[in-house]
Amino acid sequence: MNLNDPLGDMLTRIRNALMRNKETVLTPASRLRGNVLDVLKSEGFIRGYTETKFENNSSEFSIELKYLDRDPVIREIKRVSRPGRRVYASVKNIPTVANGLGVAILSTPKGVMADHEARSSNVGGEVLCQVF
Repeated sequence: MNLNDPLGDMLTRIRNALMRNKETVLTPASRLRGNVLDVLKSEGFIRGYTETKFENNSSEFSIELKYLDRDPVIREIKRVSRPGRRVYASVKNIPTVANGLGVAILSTPKGVMADHEARSSNVGGEVLCQVF
């Protein structure tokens, strides 16, 4: 299956699984998806993820979603920069999500990182998604 926006597909799978109160969700694996999942885990939005490799050299991530009192920790997750419209931000223009309660995930020259890490590293980049 050919996807035009693999990261958007993963975010939609997470959003749909949260609406159905699923414990885990599966998504095809890639380096960018893994880096975004690392940021989500370090910021406390997911419990973790594991990678499963198959015989035909494909692999997938099993993402463990996080809930607090039966309510999902992730209230809103949305794609900002899409293949049809890329959104870039300099260090001064990195968006804050929900007055700092949420996280904007950026792809920078130093790697994929959260907005507060990009500000402290003094780098800008492509705003991939926002999570609250």
